[in-house]
Amino acid sequence: MLADPGLVGPVLSPWGLSSGHQAVTFPESDSAYSHAPASLGVDKVPPVTGRRWLNLQEYQSKKLMSDNGVRVQRFFVASTASEALEAAKRLNAKEIVLKAQILAGGRGKGVFNSGLKGGVHLTKDPKVVGQLAKQMIGYNLATKQTSKEGVKVNKVMVAEALDISRETYLAILMDRSCNGPVLVGSPQGGVDIEEVAASNPELIFKEQIDIFEGIKDSQAQRMAENLGFVGPLRNQAADQIRKLYNLFLKIDATQVEVNPFGETPEGQVVCFDAKINFDDNAEFRQKDIFALDDKSENEPMENEAARYDLKYIGLDGNIACFVNGAGLAMATCDIIFLNGGKPANFLDLGGGVKEAQVYQAFKLLTSDPKVEAILVNIFGGIVNCAIIANGITKACRELELKVPLVVRLEGTNVQEAQSILRNSGLPITAAVDLEDAAKKAVASVAKK
Repeated sequence: MLADPGLVGPVLSPWGLSSGHQAVTFPESDSAYSHAPASLGVDKVPPVTGRRWLNLQEYQSKKLMSDNGVRVQRFFVASTASEALEAAKRLNAKEIVLKAQILAGGRGKGVFNSGLKGGVHLTKDPKVVGQLAKQMIGYNLATKQTSKEGVKVNKVMVAEALDISRETYLAILMDRSCNGPVLVGSPQGGVDIEEVAASNPELIFKEQIDIFEGIKDSQAQRMAENLGFVGPLRNQAADQIRKLYNLFLKIDATQVEVNPFGETPEGQVVCFDAKINFDDNAEFRQKDIFALDDKSENEPMENEAARYDLKYIGLDGNIACFVNGAGLAMATCDIIFLNGGKPANFLDLGGGVKEAQVYQAFKLLTSDPKVEAILVNIFGGIVNCAIIANGITKACRELELKVPLVVRLEGTNVQEAQSILRNSGLPITAAVDLEDAAKKAVASVAKK
């Protein structure tokens, strides 16, 4: 089945390692734009660490926009080559763009394991769309933001290719300094907006929006004028800006970035590309949107961890880290590095800890053949260390733990927890602080 058409028309871990879920890029074009550039003078509220950001495919983001009156290119989504061919015929467009749908940037310069080069193609012949789709769907596409093996393409987007006579930049995002949303725009779009801000700061325009009053017509009109839209196009651009802001509020977004926000030779204002960030804390209000989350590109262990409200990120070392809080996870990985070791992964327990979670965490960590030692580092007042200790001892016995285990606990009921571990009769190495824990974990691996 073909999806309904629209209206018109590495992600890096804190250490620069590819983790897939620290800073999400929504690849509506074949490039990846930066998040809320600091050089724009906007103090963007940082993401809540330890939460996985919702990641939507390009066609899903554009469907959200078109459903809310935002003008995008007409498009269909296809899962087979025959569907892609049918979609190209139904579009009846002068030129068609075929785009592989994966959660990675750099698609245009990517390479398929079928031999096809490029995940984005332009053609005027619908038959070519079908031929290209045969070499895309079911094959892996490797880009600068994927592993060498690439990511399997299950869907392609078949869209009307529109000419762009002028490109501008537009974003709506939450700004800490003004305690609410801010509209940011520039008449120079389609390029790295940070470069524009650095070289021509006078071309960056901002409108602070009162969260209670909403966007005013005068603000939308002023931004449209600052972006260089004239005559009827100015009213058209202002209308699109208002609709984008309404979408921003409706879906609990933290950022909606459109680059380029352009005009066509025929006199239409179109959102050619968009990136949307969502507030994960609003998931309970946005169930339909969060249900769109495509987890097929995740590592299987990430999906398994998510079943138990655990956050897992795989790395390439041999010391597993079991922590509570992403900030502590980063510090733990760093100190392992400083002491000559390499983390194999980190698993974030979060705050609402249960004994069953601890057991499942150990089950996940020990299933990784790279793991030669486990370092448990729990710190904080909201975590009951006794629950952690009981979960650890249960896991060690039932899973017959075969790798060295170093535990550092600090927080609520820590003395009871230490007593549980000490009296367990299990070969658990206690640590007094993080430095001590890292040294002991690295030493345990070096002895092998």
